[in-house]
Amino acid sequence: MLSIIIPTLNEENYLPLLLKSIKAQNFKNYEIIVADAESQDKTREIARSYGCKVTKGGLPAKGRNQGAQGAAGDLFLFLDAEVLLSENFLDKALQEFKRRNLDIAGCSLEPIEEEWMPKLLFLKFGYNILYNLPARFLEDVFPYAASLILVKREIHERLGGFDEDIKIAEDHNYVRKASKIGTFGILKFSTLPLFLRRFQKEGIVRTGLKYLFCNIFNVSLGDVRTDVFKYNFGQYKKLIVGGKNDSKRSIFLLQGLWIVTCYVIAVVGLLAWLIIFLIFTPKLIISKIKKALLFTKEKNKLFFHQ
Repeated sequence: MLSIIIPTLNEENYLPLLLKSIKAQNFKNYEIIVADAESQDKTREIARSYGCKVTKGGLPAKGRNQGAQGAAGDLFLFLDAEVLLSENFLDKALQEFKRRNLDIAGCSLEPIEEEWMPKLLFLKFGYNILYNLPARFLEDVFPYAASLILVKREIHERLGGFDEDIKIAEDHNYVRKASKIGTFGILKFSTLPLFLRRFQKEGIVRTGLKYLFCNIFNVSLGDVRTDVFKYNFGQYKKLIVGGKNDSKRSIFLLQGLWIVTCYVIAVVGLLAWLIIFLIFTPKLIISKIKKALLFTKEKNKLFFHQ
């Protein structure tokens, strides 16, 4: 059985979208556990209406751990509330997970276009360059995952769950530790759609730079155990849309600012990832050579066995 675990706090707007996409899957051998951090809206009521188990949660790390404690499955799928599952996502994800003999997996992310965005221009490009491509390229030497983590129960239990003392990027820490005792990979069959509500709430520049500097911090100094990046959980009570009543001039200026901002973040991000690539390139080369030798060895075994 697959246990789908979702940490929540005031998710009455986003949670039903995710649960609806889960219920539409062809794969049905799952349970859904919503670990709620005392929401003040209808989150718990919505979860129960979809047949979810509801347990006490907290910040994301604690919520995931609480949900896992009451889970019955031998596989855990940790999801953030602002994502959606595409058609047959679960079935395809589990097939690839098994085929590649993975113990833990992440997924590439794809922003969902919303009305508040001036244009989606450069957004998917930015996510591909600054998140998806590095995640795939570095999966053997500097693994990380966000918004979705698929993991075997035994791996989760050996780790003792997520580190609840980490303030931000606790999912990256979890994946890196898990990769030391199991095989990690980024699922290649599809991307995971997600709403960029934090970018909307906190601003494109501020959020983009926060994530970028957080990655640099992780590489150079380790896990973030202080509130230096001011991470907030459960601040998205309403879906905010806009633009219908804006003047053409305002929209034009906003789009121009959006383009300039994306270029700045992309350039800074690329420079940062270039430094990270240089740091991990020797390990990456060694890892690829080991994989090639292992593949050759297995192939020779099969040949001589025949």
